[in-house]
Amino acid sequence: MKIKYFEKKQETLEFSELKALQTNGLKKTLQRIFTANGFLKNKLALSGIKNIETIEKIKSVSDIKDFSFTSKIDLVNNYPFGLFSRPLSDITRIHASSGTTGKPIIAGYTKNDLKIWARLMARVFCAVGISRRDIGQNAYGYGLFTGGLGFHYGAEKIGMTIIPMSTGFTERQLTMMQDIGATVLFCTPSYALFLSEEINKNITDKSKIKLKKGIFGAEPWSDELRKTIEKSLNIDAYDIYGLSEIMGPGVAFECLYKNGLHINEDNFFAEIINPETGQVLDDGQTGELVITSLNREAMPLIRFRTKDITRLTREKCSCGRTFVRMDKIKGRTDDMIILKGVNVFPSQIESVLFNYEYLEPVYIIELYTENLLDKINIIIEPKNEIFNLGENKINEISNEISHKIYELIGIRAKITAVPPKTLERSQGKAKRINDLRKKI
Repeated sequence: MKIKYFEKKQETLEFSELKALQTNGLKKTLQRIFTANGFLKNKLALSGIKNIETIEKIKSVSDIKDFSFTSKIDLVNNYPFGLFSRPLSDITRIHASSGTTGKPIIAGYTKNDLKIWARLMARVFCAVGISRRDIGQNAYGYGLFTGGLGFHYGAEKIGMTIIPMSTGFTERQLTMMQDIGATVLFCTPSYALFLSEEINKNITDKSKIKLKKGIFGAEPWSDELRKTIEKSLNIDAYDIYGLSEIMGPGVAFECLYKNGLHINEDNFFAEIINPETGQVLDDGQTGELVITSLNREAMPLIRFRTKDITRLTREKCSCGRTFVRMDKIKGRTDDMIILKGVNVFPSQIESVLFNYEYLEPVYIIELYTENLLDKINIIIEPKNEIFNLGENKINEISNEISHKIYELIGIRAKITAVPPKTLERSQGKAKRINDLRKKI
């Protein structure tokens, strides 16, 4: 494989150099917060940072483990600008995502923040072999959502041609894809699946589809779903990670080896904690990802709890990048299903279902109560040729799937097969769980 970098020096720093850079970035960030943000300044005081002199005494970025966490509720409670560390006159752009109480989560960016964001996205593209000769079809949402513009300005940074399609308008998506000859696709994995179905249904001459690669994110997705997308679209599919509160897409990214996502550690410090106790876990242990901004000006966050479940590894990657890698997101703490005392993530069930080629790559996890006990029903959609074989065949595959899921999570699941094209296809983030349990 031909390895490409956008900023090789930064992406291949020695560990000691990286830690020194992170520590310096942390100190500057804390100084910025201390002089400009009352709420976060008070949180720092609770962590022992009571003046500028205290900040100067920090010896390592790892000292942050004793600091207070920041959470999404802090952003909600300080809506709209309470976590900004720069005046509005310095804010070049504002993005937003949905909030937990109806109020959106506001994210601000200075001009320098946007420059850094574009550079980090350029790293993403180079890491998977995308160049200025490619044509990118951007089917992430533009507007307040960070996905569309995050990919857009990163693509312009490396000089590639970008088609700003945004989400939806699938017929137009396919027309542009053929007529302009897009070679790379950017969207959620759910929408990539939907597009592949529409291509197979509506395009007879597949030679008109020039796609070679895709970068998909904004929702957890399994390696089994990756294989399905790669086969259906005949592309290489890569994962990307980001969140509006920290920056947007580009916090972490896969390289050509698809062996975990490299976190842009010169800009973000990552920790894994026990989500119940808050204790910092060692590399290799699975828990909740916590991220600290190191260079952001407008809205730097300290120890932000992402609610995403993963683990970190520092094993050397064949691509030469020295940044720590995180596993694909296993799920979210708020998406985790607790059933009969067992923690279950939708991605675990997905990993079973997407191994069966005779199932459409859609499903719903339905949780319900029967005789005062919580139970799980997984709604699947067999392909036409299987569904038409009748009830006996459907029962046979349902029993097999139920057994495979039991082997994985230790819980018996009811399997309900519905006719083809029954389940809703997603053009954004897929909704996988329908909780019908009675609340006592």
